[in-house]
Amino acid sequence: MQVAANSVVSFHYVLTDAENGETIDSSRERGEAMTILAGRGQLIPGVEKGLEGKIVGDKFVLVIQPEDGYGVHNENAVQRLSKKYFPNADRLKDGDHVVLQTKFGPQQVRVLKVGASVVDIDTNHPLAGVTLNFDIEITDVREATTEELEHGHAHGPGGHHHH
Repeated sequence: MQVAANSVVSFHYVLTDAENGETIDSSRERGEAMTILAGRGQLIPGVEKGLEGKIVGDKFVLVIQPEDGYGVHNENAVQRLSKKYFPNADRLKDGDHVVLQTKFGPQQVRVLKVGASVVDIDTNHPLAGVTLNFDIEITDVREATTEELEHGHAHGPGGHHHH
């Protein structure tokens, strides 16, 4: 069976920065393949497209440009906020990643500079502007169950578990 919209696919991956080769994430290090319901936007667009048509046993590398990954780096996403918006503001250091509560829900930001009363932050995704290499091995492809289709995600090992 080939990976297609509404199929359940399991795969191992090693994600590296295409520029410097640094490993960013690896399902192999965790020892559990990622399992998703294909075609539901659960992955960045470049990986979602790259999985289409693959079968169990396929091994391949996807080079994902920022536009098909976590987006291009947006200079307008750099902001200056009062320290009052930060829990534990007195402990903040340049380079920290913190989660702020916004009107759109929680958002992870990177601290650029801590001043006496303000904090400069970057709201870009940490991988925005980065070209990514995904080294992938397909370990399983199957039809989604009716329940998985209704819920919009895969269940079982590596997928979502209901309790």
